[in-house]
Amino acid sequence: MSFLELLPAKNGEEPTMQFLLEVVEILTSYIRKTFDRSTKVLDFHHPHQLLEGIEGFNLELSDQPESLEQILVDCRDTLKYGVRTGHPRFFNQLSTGLDIVGLAGEWLTSTANTNMFTYEIAPVFVLMEQLTLKKMREIVGWPDGEGDGIFSPGGAISNMYSVMIARYKFFPEVKTKGMAAAPRLVLFTSEHSHYSIKKASAALGFGTENLILLNTDERGRVIPADLEAKVIEGYVPLFVTATAGTTVYGAFDPINEIADICEKYNMWLHVDGAWGGGLLMSRKHRHKLNGVERANSVTWNPHKMMGVPLQCSAILVRERGLLQGCNSMCAGYLFQPDKQYDVTYDTGDKAIQCGRHVDIFKFWLMWKAKVCFYLKAENTEGSFLSALITNVVPIFSYQPQHTNVCFWYIPPSLRSLPDGEERRQRLHKVAPKIKAMMMESGTTMVGYQPQGDKVNFFRMVISNPAATRSDIDFLVEEIERLGHDL
Repeated sequence: MSFLELLPAKNGEEPTMQFLLEVVEILTSYIRKTFDRSTKVLDFHHPHQLLEGIEGFNLELSDQPESLEQILVDCRDTLKYGVRTGHPRFFNQLSTGLDIVGLAGEWLTSTANTNMFTYEIAPVFVLMEQLTLKKMREIVGWPDGEGDGIFSPGGAISNMYSVMIARYKFFPEVKTKGMAAAPRLVLFTSEHSHYSIKKASAALGFGTENLILLNTDERGRVIPADLEAKVIEGYVPLFVTATAGTTVYGAFDPINEIADICEKYNMWLHVDGAWGGGLLMSRKHRHKLNGVERANSVTWNPHKMMGVPLQCSAILVRERGLLQGCNSMCAGYLFQPDKQYDVTYDTGDKAIQCGRHVDIFKFWLMWKAKVCFYLKAENTEGSFLSALITNVVPIFSYQPQHTNVCFWYIPPSLRSLPDGEERRQRLHKVAPKIKAMMMESGTTMVGYQPQGDKVNFFRMVISNPAATRSDIDFLVEEIERLGHDL
């Protein structure tokens, strides 16, 4: 069967239905296996192996169209050789899980195949986005949900929006005249903040040397006194990021104390809640973001803690009009002012993009299905610690603030070795070696990294609602099995 037989071909309805039903069977089979713990998390192959082709799976693009039968094989193989990020034993990233309602929303979104720049071509999705953003602002704590916002392609872009808007708020002439119209501006962020803040400082012309890193305490939280000390060192302080859930430690900066300093020195306060923002939906844990309502802007990624399928990230802004003023270019072929409807719903001119993917529907659908579940949510912070075996050592002695748990595995060969440089160097190699063997076996996945003066350690993240205590125990047992002889 050929693609020429599919709609819009004459008499193409039956072949189209047959083809799509077979695709659905591939997808539903994959979903079933994703939740089956006897299925591997991944079937790992090195890049050169996939590029060379495996068992009929060929990534090369041919000069002639292939049959739909081969296309179906390619669909199966693409899923086969990928990573099952929804698997209960996938602990590698902040965004995990496979939500069925969200998946249905993503399928419908692709079927609609529209763009978010105007109400004209996406009326329902534009209204969904506006209503959902208002609800998110209400949850942040801004009166009546006032303000503005937009969904963006990930937390890094949402964070970049915050820097752009802050600069426009205080130095609007930069939009037309460039950075030469502003004095030397400095930005402040935690030494443990997401690297997107550094990228934004480079991309927007501030320069990475004008991004000042703030010292943190032993738990990875910004020390407010260090911010104030560095503010008065000189130059023009513009912008401060407080992180609600750091990437590695899961730390929450003290927002209220940082907000006091921002108000004192007239600086923009941005809360990067890409990872921890979902806790605003939890009655038990939202206190970790106390003071978030004092922020000028907030990044919130529902595709992380809330389990919305990738991608789904929002930038929320307390002051209405700044997004539009900062980014509007009034393209006449899209944003005509004399349309027959209220053109304030043509939200695309607030974005730095032109084309913008519909990220709202899956989130809106999940919200409608699960809002009560979200409000009662209790995360599983620290549950891993009670499962630790003797030879797995947490890098901290206290309960983590979020679902990040960081630890070393100490193989038998190092247990009697005294602390010192030799032990550190050998321990530094343990996590990468175990991770490599783990990927080859495909049974589970967890991340690792160094941090500051700490050698490589494992960072386990629990954000998949399908994961249970037995899955956590399995990870620990696998680490010990794979690392025992190192």
